[in-house]
Amino acid sequence: MKILSGNGNLTLAKDIAKVLHVNLTEAEIKTFADGEVFVEIHENVRGEDVFVIQSTSKPANDNLMELLIIIDALSRASASRVTAVLPYFGYARQDRKAGPRTPISAKLVANLITTAGADRVLTVDLHAGQIQGFFDIPTDNLYAVKEMENHIRANYPVDSDRVCVVSPDVGGVVRARSLAKRLGNVPLAIVDKRRQRAGVSEVMHIIGEVKDMHCILFDDIVDSGGTLVNAAEKLMEEGARSVAAYVAHGVLSGKAVSRVENSKGLERLVVSDSIEATEAVRNCAKIEQVSINKLLGEAIRRIANEESVSSLFD
Repeated sequence: MKILSGNGNLTLAKDIAKVLHVNLTEAEIKTFADGEVFVEIHENVRGEDVFVIQSTSKPANDNLMELLIIIDALSRASASRVTAVLPYFGYARQDRKAGPRTPISAKLVANLITTAGADRVLTVDLHAGQIQGFFDIPTDNLYAVKEMENHIRANYPVDSDRVCVVSPDVGGVVRARSLAKRLGNVPLAIVDKRRQRAGVSEVMHIIGEVKDMHCILFDDIVDSGGTLVNAAEKLMEEGARSVAAYVAHGVLSGKAVSRVENSKGLERLVVSDSIEATEAVRNCAKIEQVSINKLLGEAIRRIANEESVSSLFD
């Protein structure tokens, strides 16, 4: 196999290459003065099984174009199979028509990746599982829940009946329940958000018992951080002993980092390294990263060897 990386998350790509005991394929990826992306592969890839690692996070459009052009370059260089490895799949939150004249951008991006020449897609914690059906090529969606579980067990008394998993909204209940089950069927609580009328802030209600509990908020994406910070404050008001958030993808745009750092209710935020950490994230004492390099490395190894990857879906 050959591993090639765009600029979307070079650190994670290098870590995956180390897990697989291979070197990253040498390539030149640069942007011209007018913003056009140029790619040149410096190694022979004819007949090779190539995995392109690229998170389409901020700058989403630049990283997406890099991915598409890399795939096209590999296809034209006669690679036998090209797998797009997307630790973070941008545009995933635009998975349905939100209004009468709005796009389904996740479907469009899936079409672009397929048309560029990808033969397979490997991603982590899609915002909506049905996005797998947007692709007309084999698509594997892995989950970072095991890495999160290990970190929780190392830092919280899971066996003491004082840990509770909390879904930050009703839509994330299935995701939160899966973590609660892995932790030994610990209690589950839900944050119910309701906007009474336009222009009025949301009113939060906690469904479930959280008094004297170490509450673990569990979600797939943290963007502005407002929902998690507000939920943490509400949980503390309800008598929670502590509140931490575990999230697969740390988008953390705008003032999210300072919002987390200044939160009086949120003890820590743990995210995966699916999105490369900015300097602000690295310098924030409350934010930690757990790596998914072994998860992706093992999936890549199994795909390259034509082995089953279904056991990694848990």
